[in-house]
Amino acid sequence: MVNVGLFVKLHAKAGKEAELQTLLEGALALANQEAGTTVWFALKFNASTFGIFDAFAAEEGRQAHLTGSIAAALMAKAPELLSEGPNIESVDILAAKLAA
Repeated sequence: MVNVGLFVKLHAKAGKEAELQTLLEGALALANQEAGTTVWFALKFNASTFGIFDAFAAEEGRQAHLTGSIAAALMAKAPELLSEGPNIESVDILAAKLAA
């Protein structure tokens, strides 16, 4: 069961869209290594707006993710790739359907 999550919206600087997309695609390998991350999605809303949605069984998994390698990689590249700081929202999961 997943109970908590994160929704992060990212706005790429002009000309940095492909680099941000590549960073997000590469982060899947890191997400797969996180025991507490139940689901992880990299999203593309339009040419310059991207996002991440992930969910966790408990708050401990969410906090571990926020201090983990994906967050570190994103924050290290944020000044170069993002037109504004990431908008990170903590969410509670009300219902979910996950593959068995």
